[in-house]
Amino acid sequence: MSRTPIARNSKGTGNQVIRFKCTLQNTILDVLKARPGWKEASGDLDWDFYWFEVSYWKELFDHTYLEEHVRVNHFRNHCELTRKNLMARNLKRLRRSIAQKYGKTEAQKCNFFPSTYELPIILQSEYHIFVETYKKCNPGFWIMKPVAKSQGKGIFLFKRLKDITVWRKGTDSQRLSDQTKETPETYVVQRYIENPYLIGGRKFDLRIYVLVTSYIPLKAWLYRSGFARFSNTRFSMKSIHDSYVHLTNVAIQRTAPDYDPEKGCKWSLQQLRKYLTAKHGIEAVEELFRQINDIFTYSLQSCQNIIIHDKRCFALYGYDILIDANFKPWLIEINLSPSLKATNYADYKLKFGLLDDVLNIVDMENRLTGKEKHVGLFDLFWDDGPVYLEDSDTSDCINGPTLNTFLGCVGDRMTPVQGS
Repeated sequence: MSRTPIARNSKGTGNQVIRFKCTLQNTILDVLKARPGWKEASGDLDWDFYWFEVSYWKELFDHTYLEEHVRVNHFRNHCELTRKNLMARNLKRLRRSIAQKYGKTEAQKCNFFPSTYELPIILQSEYHIFVETYKKCNPGFWIMKPVAKSQGKGIFLFKRLKDITVWRKGTDSQRLSDQTKETPETYVVQRYIENPYLIGGRKFDLRIYVLVTSYIPLKAWLYRSGFARFSNTRFSMKSIHDSYVHLTNVAIQRTAPDYDPEKGCKWSLQQLRKYLTAKHGIEAVEELFRQINDIFTYSLQSCQNIIIHDKRCFALYGYDILIDANFKPWLIEINLSPSLKATNYADYKLKFGLLDDVLNIVDMENRLTGKEKHVGLFDLFWDDGPVYLEDSDTSDCINGPTLNTFLGCVGDRMTPVQGS
């Protein structure tokens, strides 16, 4: 197919107009329509900014010529970070590399994701390693996840190794009944974290937003706000097949019989941080959040040299972090397209502000100097190296961290060009 030129450059004109396209009908479309000087493109070819569903990426990148000034919301081989099996591969490789260069002690800093193996069983080498680990950990629980699905689809827990055989028979039968499938759907099997930190007897995880505007050099921003997602049912390992107990996805929890759509099952990160600080003290909570910051840095570094860098691309990732009873954070997964649908007014307000700040950083209007360390509620934490606080910087948290991060801290929204 011929490569079709698209998008007339509207920059540099007296009355600048940013023409956008959007394939989603949710909060992002509201944000785009509300921005002064932005106008929805009337055709398929004339646009400056495109927020699209990931299913469009191949058609867009393979068959379209992108002009220098345009911006799109995904990198080409995004799956290296966000597909569960590839994320695990890249993190394991990074850990081995750090161990070879700096020793095993330093490599321990990368032990923030559960033991993970790729299945189906046709990958014999991976399966044998899993079986050895399984026997060492037995008794224990494991969790199976399809590598390319979200919202809790296809996930199940198991304890007995023979349950894998039952699962394999099911995938083989599906493959034989559908000749278009050459192999069963790929899953990862992970050691299940059986001792999650509980609040009110309920399990929760954190949804945290990270914006990457460049991979070479790596430039990444951390959003101060986010939320904790709670299960609707008290935690127990006696009911391993109850999704309302073990899965915190909103898509799962909102189907619970006693789910309240007005209250939802969420706390803001600010609310969570205040709770944890009151219970465990400032130092313990700051150390917890420092370890969470390390998760963002190491995970991005693990695929930095693999992601196809393109200055026209940016990506907003949704990190899912679980805290265990020992106050250790674990990386559960990284979402390529975190949900932008709002469940209530508070959720809408958070996501509207988040997306508005994303567009401020992408800066189609050319308002920024490039030296900003804070834009809205985003803080620059990596710019070809760690970004640290300066003496003139202040934190809303007492004895704030050294890194330029304020995750879960209360702060006023700054204008797009404010900050050092």
